[in-house]
Amino acid sequence: MVRITRASGGSEFVGAWHDGVVTDIPRGTVSRTVRLASLPLGFAGRAALGLGKKVTGLATDVVSDKVQQRTAEQLFSVLGQLKGGAMKLGQALSVFEAALPEHLAAPYRAALTRLQDAAPPLPAASVHRVLAAELGENWREQFSEFNDTPAASASIGQVHKAVWKDGREVAVKVQYPGAGQALVSDLKQLGRMSSLFRVLQPGIDIRPLIEELRDRVVEELDYQLEAESQRAFAEAYAGDPEILVPHVVAAADKVIVTEWAEGTPLAHIIADGTQDERDRAGHLMSTLHFSGPQRAGMLHADPHPGNFRISDDGRLVVLDFGAVARLPDGLPAPIGALVTLALKGEAEQVLEGLRGEGFIPDNGDVDAQEVLDFLLPMLAPIAKDEFQFSREWLRAEATRIANPKGPAYKLSKQLNLPPSYLLIHRVTMGSIGVLCQLEAQASWRDVLLDWLPGFEAE
Repeated sequence: MVRITRASGGSEFVGAWHDGVVTDIPRGTVSRTVRLASLPLGFAGRAALGLGKKVTGLATDVVSDKVQQRTAEQLFSVLGQLKGGAMKLGQALSVFEAALPEHLAAPYRAALTRLQDAAPPLPAASVHRVLAAELGENWREQFSEFNDTPAASASIGQVHKAVWKDGREVAVKVQYPGAGQALVSDLKQLGRMSSLFRVLQPGIDIRPLIEELRDRVVEELDYQLEAESQRAFAEAYAGDPEILVPHVVAAADKVIVTEWAEGTPLAHIIADGTQDERDRAGHLMSTLHFSGPQRAGMLHADPHPGNFRISDDGRLVVLDFGAVARLPDGLPAPIGALVTLALKGEAEQVLEGLRGEGFIPDNGDVDAQEVLDFLLPMLAPIAKDEFQFSREWLRAEATRIANPKGPAYKLSKQLNLPPSYLLIHRVTMGSIGVLCQLEAQASWRDVLLDWLPGFEAE
């Protein structure tokens, strides 16, 4: 199973936690995890289908751009009081944006962007109190310079630029006092407001996503744990020509000091980058995703554009390690083997392998060729030498899977997502969303050949 290090004491567990209680993942939980994992494509597909009905005249309630804009403003007004939780939710929803028609997604993207920009900075006096509590009353002696104006803000803390006592430029991430309790409270409130999101598409249930975000809060609040993860990644990628992980300089429970790293935010490349820059960024994101488990024994589990930069020398700068999946044995070997068999058209062997891994219940009566037909469109990015991700491709896949009258939808109802694959699947979905935002083109198959155990070229 996927191992995730729990914040309390840094001990590891296999299973899940909810409201601070560690439990094994019971069989009954699988149905919820399947719904959670399929939420991005299912939501986007239903939205695309709904839009199609409006365009073709099959629905009488045409939603105007003005109504969309007013609804986005209402969403901003309500969520603006919950900046921490709203920012977390906005980041988690980023994969949806790439799968939605532009006129539907744009107002909500703008509102969520404003939410992030609107987060007020922690006053300097409060920052100093946290630093004194975490680094000691003589904390200023650790720095030769410290800028009280934050360089960046996030949902649970803010970053200050400083100069360490040895002359190195550093980033000092300071956690907001009471961030944990406030964030959990925000997410509970968002759960109660889930009906607001139905304006996007009737039937969407945002609550499972909010529940997962709440469960992850425990992990992300522990900066000592984050520092441990970042140190492991920094060591694994030391001197790497493609990926740059800043070294940890010092860490405490609510403060983490790392080397400062300059670069162009990935969001800027998504918005204004050249095609070459987009292709390069996409290739690097994919390389991090697949190489991390093998090189660092961990999967970076928060592929949000805000966590990445592209340095002047073309490397991917990774800034946040609050969420990781610990995979000491690397990615599960059956993934690569099953993908290889699928691309070779070995339907019966694919069915047998999926059943052995728990994707298909022992009593599940499914047709091997139908399973293969379900999988092959998803594998299009690695079926040929090069592939360009796009919003159109993601929308098409979302519609295919979410159409209740289609064979893919009916088959998906008969499949399981084993708990050991849940986080891997969710992170992969998030990464694909970013690649589609980038509209990146590359040889994704070559990346898998380098880093995915068991994957072979045809």
